[in-house]
Amino acid sequence: MASKFVDEIMSAVVARNVGEVEFHQAVREVAESVEPVIKKRPEFAKARILERIVEPERQIMFRVPWVSDAGQVQINRGFRVEFNSAIGPYKGGLRFHPSVYIGIIKFLGFEQIFKNALTTTPIGGGKGGADFDPKGKSDMEVMRFCQSFMSELFRHIGPDTDVPAGDIGVGGREIGFMFGQYKKLTNTFSGVLTGKGPDWGGSLVRTEATGYGLVYFVTRMLQDRGTDWIGKKVVISGSGNVAIYATEKAQQLGAKVIALSDSNGYIVDEGGIKLDTVKRIKEVERGRIKEYADEHKSAKFHDRWQDIWTVPCDVALPSATQNEIDQASAETLVKNGCIAVGEGANMPSTPEAIDIFHDAGVSFGPAKAANAGGVATSALEMSQNAMRLNWPFDEVDSRLKQIMNAIYAQCVEAAEAYGKKGNLVAGANIAGFVKVANAMMAQGVV
Repeated sequence: MASKFVDEIMSAVVARNVGEVEFHQAVREVAESVEPVIKKRPEFAKARILERIVEPERQIMFRVPWVSDAGQVQINRGFRVEFNSAIGPYKGGLRFHPSVYIGIIKFLGFEQIFKNALTTTPIGGGKGGADFDPKGKSDMEVMRFCQSFMSELFRHIGPDTDVPAGDIGVGGREIGFMFGQYKKLTNTFSGVLTGKGPDWGGSLVRTEATGYGLVYFVTRMLQDRGTDWIGKKVVISGSGNVAIYATEKAQQLGAKVIALSDSNGYIVDEGGIKLDTVKRIKEVERGRIKEYADEHKSAKFHDRWQDIWTVPCDVALPSATQNEIDQASAETLVKNGCIAVGEGANMPSTPEAIDIFHDAGVSFGPAKAANAGGVATSALEMSQNAMRLNWPFDEVDSRLKQIMNAIYAQCVEAAEAYGKKGNLVAGANIAGFVKVANAMMAQGVV
């Protein structure tokens, strides 16, 4: 049952952000987690720190007109929410997907505040995107859209102000087109976007970072259970960047990844996913996961991607989209013997699902901690850009692993300090909140 404190916070948030259900969900989770911090640190309550954090510093929405290959004028909406800059310039990805609206962007930006704080790097929280769908578009159409999008966004970003990156629908192609337009408009070559190609300012490991970081985080969860990846059956939703490189690292550590998905369905290959095939289909041919089953007779394709969580596994890594694991899916995972869940996507488990995992003793790694490897490596890219250096793969990977270990330690320590031992959701929220709150207190009411 919610406390008076949480009820008051949520009442104000819902009234001021009508219909933005994903944002409401994200705020409630943080409010419930940090309530003991507010009680222990009354100066935070007096300064209304949480009330200020839930209100973005700046929200930008703009028209994005572009012309299709058929010569037809198209109009999309672009967004950038610059949420909190208490510990550094705004940092967060751009999402291009038809489902994008201001509530999705605010939910993602709010999560980014605490995720970025956990990385131990000096970056604030922000997020952006557009209701544009790159699927089915030609390269020239994507280029024209990205150039139009950046023609407005460039006014609001910069290497010391706001540094976007990629997200769903925004990969190396889209980052390249946007960076080129920014460079032309500003006549500067700067680290204003991360996820760039390694030949023009990008960092090695950035492609692999979120998936690798997820596996490094879950490694610590497994170690605390007295086990490791060797021989574990793993189910991963999605087949994009996060899922592919989580698969790669888990396989390197001895696991057997047996299922992947996309929006059309999921594949199960009990002999273990052949990653080279997946990489070719998804990264080169931009095809559908069903094509994997066409090539490998050991695999079966199922056309309801939501049912991927019925596949028995030891470890589940939801890496597709928000709220993909609901109560029923969580109950099925527990029943089938799952011992650990690590979130590769943003908020892929519903609150009811998380409660089931905690009650069943399943180790649970929340997104703002477990998938922070991407933004952590983006921060490393920013550092390299500032120094005009490129670090070798092994050095960046080593730094990423250190950051993920540090994030895990922060979550464990914060949870224990506030009476929530073993609850990494609470630990992640508390550790991130305290860092941001201390910075806001030091900087005054701004």
